[in-house]
Amino acid sequence: MIVVVGSLNMDLVVTVPRFPIAGETLLGGDYAHHPGGKGANQAVAAARAGGAVRMIGRVGRDAFGDTLTGGLSADGIDQRHVVALDDAPTGVAFISVDGNAQNCIIVSPGANARITPDDLAPAQFDGATVLLLQLEIPLDTTLRAAALARRAGARVILNLAPAEALEPSQLRDVEILLVNESEAARLIAMDVSAVNREPERAAARLAELVPAAVVTLGPAGAAWAEAGRTGLDPGFEVEAVDTTAAGDAFAGALAVRAARAEALAESVRFANAAGALATTRPGAQPSLPNAAAIERLLALRI
Repeated sequence: MIVVVGSLNMDLVVTVPRFPIAGETLLGGDYAHHPGGKGANQAVAAARAGGAVRMIGRVGRDAFGDTLTGGLSADGIDQRHVVALDDAPTGVAFISVDGNAQNCIIVSPGANARITPDDLAPAQFDGATVLLLQLEIPLDTTLRAAALARRAGARVILNLAPAEALEPSQLRDVEILLVNESEAARLIAMDVSAVNREPERAAARLAELVPAAVVTLGPAGAAWAEAGRTGLDPGFEVEAVDTTAAGDAFAGALAVRAARAEALAESVRFANAAGALATTRPGAQPSLPNAAAIERLLALRI
């Protein structure tokens, strides 16, 4: 069982020819809304990649909240611990996607900011083999979840997004740290350009803080490090249209293979394919691939 404690948002997406500058009004394309939030995205990604998933989080008692919990159920995710609040709206993410498939995101946390450490109980982690975390809910709640999951015998994966420079003591329950180039640079005080030039060295430095680390590199793939070993899995050639969910697809797929206790190199390869596929369709959750699609892309590399 993969447990995800994290955010649930409604993504409001608009395409733009370019990102506006301060004070500028820019005409975009038609807007669309898609279920999102890093927590929910990663839960759906894990479920579609073949995992049994339980989601813990908060939404508002509103139409967006109903849509989000309904979507989780449709993907077979246990969402009994997703609580609808009367005093906060469902979280919303405002996403602009430019002509190069790059995105700019502003998140209004809403109910996500109201989940507290006291809302978590040991029973919610019963049967968990992996806990998957991000940083779109309060940090003290995230750390409490990590401690409870570790006590239950689960492996803890932390996707350090949005980026935050955590203290080593705050990573004590984390087994696998997952970051992109900019997140890695912030945590180990290394230039982003240096991370891109020497991603395995960056991963190795991160692995001094936790047992294992993975650095995603966009189209260049992902680097990993554990137990004094490092590796680089190259990217897959795909036609990208929207990179919004690439990181979440990677995280969910990584959790599935970690739950099966596969070698980190193999887990990263599977996750890398999932992340690449997620860029080929617009939207966050609508773009997340299933296990069969991931395996087909992997087969093309062999």
